[in-house]
Amino acid sequence: MSKHHRLALSLALFAALSIGSASLAIAADQTIADLLAQPAPPTDAVVARVNGVEIHRSEVLDQLRALPAQVRQIPLDQFIKVYYPRLIDQMVNDKLLIAAGKAEKLGDDKEVKAKVALYQDHAIEEVYVSRAVKAKITDKAVHDRFEQVLKENPPQDEVHARHILVATEAEAKDIIAQLDKGAKFEVLAKSKSSDSSAKDGGDLGFFTKGDMVPEFADVAFKLKPGEYSKVPVKTQFGYHVIKVEERRASKAPTFEESKEQLTQEMGEKVTAALVGDLKAKAKVETFGLDGKPMPAAAPQ
Repeated sequence: MSKHHRLALSLALFAALSIGSASLAIAADQTIADLLAQPAPPTDAVVARVNGVEIHRSEVLDQLRALPAQVRQIPLDQFIKVYYPRLIDQMVNDKLLIAAGKAEKLGDDKEVKAKVALYQDHAIEEVYVSRAVKAKITDKAVHDRFEQVLKENPPQDEVHARHILVATEAEAKDIIAQLDKGAKFEVLAKSKSSDSSAKDGGDLGFFTKGDMVPEFADVAFKLKPGEYSKVPVKTQFGYHVIKVEERRASKAPTFEESKEQLTQEMGEKVTAALVGDLKAKAKVETFGLDGKPMPAAAPQ
């Protein structure tokens, strides 16, 4: 399947994700990713024949592996019912077009040979990097990096707070006076606050101290659950009245939650180091579009 066809299929699958949660609610537990994780069966089933040329199950899985990770989370039953027939049809079309091109002896065509050489170069590069990365990034290396990240990023205090944002100090003082008389914070937030959180009763959810501007955070993190600020809090946005609902320490991610991102980040570093080593041993000359030597790069 060509890159164009894979992109078309990918966009179709992404469109399914955007339909809404209703279509996903009836999905089975298994996803496309689960299918790809299964061990290969003893026989490679034939899924189609085109003029006697077979298309195998493994070829379908190869196309699915080329799709973005988010798409591979589509429920497996939805894929089989809706997208599998489209994928098979496209693969059949590809076989027909390939056969037609071969009938015209395009395998010996100069343009085709140039493209094959380019694809081969890309494949060599991809396999070379992939093997270098796999040699460096063992399960132990990823575990060690995970432990290091946990040490470098200890749990932080978080507060769950609400706020009411108004334009003047007088308005903020009036709101505090109403709260002192027993008014409900959420009700005042909905009617008085100019912030987008007003519709949710001023609810800001949980946040760390670094998530907010200092003037706001300093007050929020001094309040106890159930308390609200007794004087207006001025920031660049206006005047706030703040109420803290809860306090907690942030929860550290699990290894399984972090593994994919850590592996990707470590792979990028290994690749960068590999390229750096190769460049250090190579004689590299660069020229402008006019064929003249490029000027020395300015210091960073």
